[in-house]
Amino acid sequence: MKTHDTTDRRPRIPLGRRLRRDRTLLLMTVPALLLVLVFHYVPILGNVVAFQDYDPYVSTNGVTAILESPWVGLAQFDRVLSDPAFWAAVENTLVFFLLQLVLFFPVPIALALLVHSLLRPRVRAFVQAVLYLPHFFSWVIVITVFQQIFGGAGIIAQTLREHGHEGFDLMTDPALFKFLVTAEGIWKDAGWGVIVFLAALAAVDHALYEAAAMDGADRWRRMWHVTLPALRPVVALLLVLRVGDALTVGFEQLLLQRDAVGPGAAEVLDTFVWWTGLRSQDFSYAAAAGLIKGIVGLALVLTANKAAHLMGEQGVYRK
Repeated sequence: MKTHDTTDRRPRIPLGRRLRRDRTLLLMTVPALLLVLVFHYVPILGNVVAFQDYDPYVSTNGVTAILESPWVGLAQFDRVLSDPAFWAAVENTLVFFLLQLVLFFPVPIALALLVHSLLRPRVRAFVQAVLYLPHFFSWVIVITVFQQIFGGAGIIAQTLREHGHEGFDLMTDPALFKFLVTAEGIWKDAGWGVIVFLAALAAVDHALYEAAAMDGADRWRRMWHVTLPALRPVVALLLVLRVGDALTVGFEQLLLQRDAVGPGAAEVLDTFVWWTGLRSQDFSYAAAAGLIKGIVGLALVLTANKAAHLMGEQGVYRK
């Protein structure tokens, strides 16, 4: 017995007709495409200096300086990979990433579940606004707030000294700096994650909760069997993106606090490229370090996306 494909096969519209039909939408995307092209893709061509002994003073024209700089092959990459300071920065970067992944990532999920359980819409909206507000603060403001609370002249230290105890300065303690950075990141960006997870929770069918309640499931079992499975695709996607940013743990945040705790505690790959490469105008060295970081980041994204596929999730893109 033959089976017939019942899939709705729509006639394929010619490309010219689709372009004429969607020309208004295409024209609206042109500014965004030009912005991405000029500021994201064109600068990629400058990575060619990683294979040169680039000297910006050969010519006043940047393009001419690139053409006249001598080629050195992979010599710059050998310099980077043989530099102990580079591997120290890699170690610090991975420590910051793993700590933020363990301590930071679950916080938005827990806060989203807490906010979602609030019954009054006004209370829920107020809590969302309070949680999301720090996301708009610059790192200068965030670090200043923490300095006024946990610094040597902060509120906590002054209160302890007034009661006869020895004060403390958390902002200059290298041993606790990684936890300080994680706490700053949680306070600043947890609200953004809450918005993302609340959007996913809003799409959950309430009939599932009603069916679970009729089967005798209490609040915790409904959260475990209904809510958390609904969040799994979003969690998988954000984990993939988070792993892709494993080597980017916050340039501005760490650069502002680098002098307070020293490079041994605060030096990561981004600040290493800035201080060792760009600050000393060794552009070829900086470009080589940046390319290594980009290649490793791409490999991490592909690996994490493959893991998401194995878990049955879509990830960043489909198979």
